[in-house]
Amino acid sequence: MSEENRGAGGRSTLAPRAPAQSTAWFPRCDMPSTPLPFSLQTTRLALVQLGQIGADKAFNLQHARSSVLRAVKEAPQGGVDMVMLPECFNSPYSVDQFRNYAESFSGLYEQVKRGGTEVAKNGGQRAWPIDNLHNEHAVTLSQAALDASPSLRMLSALAQEAGVILVGGSLPELDPATDRIYNTSCVFDSQGRVISLHRKLHLFDIDIPGKMTFQESQTLTGGDRVTVFDCAHGRFGLGICYDMRFPESAQIAARLGAGALLYPGAFNTTTGPLAWELLLRARAVDNQVYTVGCSPARPAEGYPAWGHSSVVDPLAIVVETCDEKETILYATLQPERVTEVRTHVPISMQRRFDVYPNVAH
Repeated sequence: MSEENRGAGGRSTLAPRAPAQSTAWFPRCDMPSTPLPFSLQTTRLALVQLGQIGADKAFNLQHARSSVLRAVKEAPQGGVDMVMLPECFNSPYSVDQFRNYAESFSGLYEQVKRGGTEVAKNGGQRAWPIDNLHNEHAVTLSQAALDASPSLRMLSALAQEAGVILVGGSLPELDPATDRIYNTSCVFDSQGRVISLHRKLHLFDIDIPGKMTFQESQTLTGGDRVTVFDCAHGRFGLGICYDMRFPESAQIAARLGAGALLYPGAFNTTTGPLAWELLLRARAVDNQVYTVGCSPARPAEGYPAWGHSSVVDPLAIVVETCDEKETILYATLQPERVTEVRTHVPISMQRRFDVYPNVAH
């Protein structure tokens, strides 16, 4: 090193040299990182944090129905476009009860999943199923499904009566062909047609010594598909409760153009304080989308649901939340907010799929 580049004590006073722009320093990304454009219209949302869920299925269904109608009737000026119910709203949340409350959907899952596919950008090869692709594949319930499932029958009629998109929380679904039981979320359009079904992918199997042990896999079977659906208000990702902990499915939905991720869920008083808000905010900021979590209210006895239904914006700001009691929570999803956040911090354009895999491929 020359003398003019040394300071006192012989230490260099030069600023660090900028690295040469070579492939050794900054490898060229051969795969563009552009996701599909997000699709979201202004959506006025109501979350029904349902209480009084007990052993009487008929009461549970009637209470859910009256609560959804009340959510529509009492909505702020301008009304409501989408109403969401919580996980397992027609039954107790208990592994030894799921089979007792399970209903056959009479082949509905297979019908809905024939709706169409999208191929992610970035040189993607895999065709991902999109329920009700481009709003062209809504499914009218068959008479067999109406006869076999009082819960589907109620939800379909309710969506039509209320004139909203209805995210029907989740229900125990029995597949008679395999005798398997799934935890399944059903989405209906305002004409009462089914536009999406999601079978919970990740089963809630935990063992926290001295606090909680729960093993959904004792009764339930996990689904096999990431769920994304189109409706009159855009494209949405759909998961159930524990699915929220797994960022891959959320990223796939976002890269396929979802502007919001919907999670009916029933965290509890052990996992809820630790992770409910944290995970909703994490999935929001990871993917710069809205995240929505709809919980049951906390009962006096039985499964201790956390409550705290919440809506989080693409910057991970909690825009609406509540406590553990039965209530209706209102919020508005605004596409301009997604655009603003993605413009200011364009992470969706900066992913390095030359360094790590793109899970949407």
